[in-house]
Amino acid sequence: MGGLMCGVGVVFGSFARNLNELYLTVGLLNGFGYAMTWPPTVTMLGLYFEKRRPVANALASSGECILTFVLTPLFQLLIDSYSWRGALLILGGLQLNLCVCGMLLRPLKTTRYVICEDKAEEEGLSLELLPKDDLEQSKPRLLDAEELRVSNHGTIKAFLEDPEEIPNSTMKVQDSYNRNKRAELRTKILRYVDYTLITNAKFMVYSMFGVFAALGFFAPALFLIPYARSKGIEEYQAAALMSISAVLDLFGRVFFGWLANLRLVEMVLQLTATMILLGTVLLLCPLASSYLELAAFSAAYGLMYGAAVAIHITMLAEIVGVNRLGSALGFFLLIRSSGGLLGPPIAGFFIDKMSDYGTGFLMAGVSLIVSALFLLLLHQMNRRGQGSSTNNHHMHTDNIGQSCRDEAKG
Repeated sequence: MGGLMCGVGVVFGSFARNLNELYLTVGLLNGFGYAMTWPPTVTMLGLYFEKRRPVANALASSGECILTFVLTPLFQLLIDSYSWRGALLILGGLQLNLCVCGMLLRPLKTTRYVICEDKAEEEGLSLELLPKDDLEQSKPRLLDAEELRVSNHGTIKAFLEDPEEIPNSTMKVQDSYNRNKRAELRTKILRYVDYTLITNAKFMVYSMFGVFAALGFFAPALFLIPYARSKGIEEYQAAALMSISAVLDLFGRVFFGWLANLRLVEMVLQLTATMILLGTVLLLCPLASSYLELAAFSAAYGLMYGAAVAIHITMLAEIVGVNRLGSALGFFLLIRSSGGLLGPPIAGFFIDKMSDYGTGFLMAGVSLIVSALFLLLLHQMNRRGQGSSTNNHHMHTDNIGQSCRDEAKG
């Protein structure tokens, strides 16, 4: 369904008569279709793999780099040959292949998961998804006919013994029934939309990282070619800069995804270093003026961008758990999209004020470095959580040892 909407949106955009119609077709309709294809694909990929999830995410996203490498000069050729309308029409037909990709995805035959509300309340944790077979006793259920018969029998017996107790007994049965109904409704909602994630401090900190990262992610791809053209670079050479970036992006995703899979350093620290380096590269971009310098910038940017993309979704699974990845990814993209929506206009505002495309890259670089600060905060929260868990474990062990010594003395 999402692939069909993407293709139709771009095809309809080729017949647009003004900018507003392009907003509705290529922007809204195509974007909505993209939102229906990418999150489910990433979620299913997270369920397919556990030990090698970083490498799997990196390899699965590498097709984007290959397409960028091939399509960037090809799209310029299509515009020159068939105009922008013909180029959009061909691109819309290519996007219909998403429907074929969707047909190839199959859910794994694994244990279904339900929400364990009682366990979460007992342990003081956020609600967790656990196997259904292990939670039959904790699962809220409705009273069956036999239980109602016994309950009514008890109510009648209580009435014969004490007629004043009948209203209280009836109210207790009704309250229990209503509580079970509400618990079942809440369980069904949480299976599809886990809104309790907004109370997860680590998830919200990571979402703020996503907002500032999105402010800087999309501006370079939009302004790199115009910036190169403003420096006197020919049209096809400027388009080739995106192909150079795509090649290094592909290498960065595969290599740094493999590196993350080795677990040599904490994933959050690897992502923090990557964002700082990526922001630094963007801050240095205005110094580039020749084609070779711009090619070196494109290569460095593609390498660091690929390193970030390879692990930032895997990092989300580490924070909330793979069983909540579907809802977490939806909320994360919803929050992050505010940065992606505001980034290009803010960069464009600075470019118009300063009459220099380099200011757009400066804004993007600062945003990425600020996003790294939220990752450092997340790292500190993880360390505190690990320290608290270790202390609780030691206290529990000491209490058991003291109890054993007391029993031995007794």
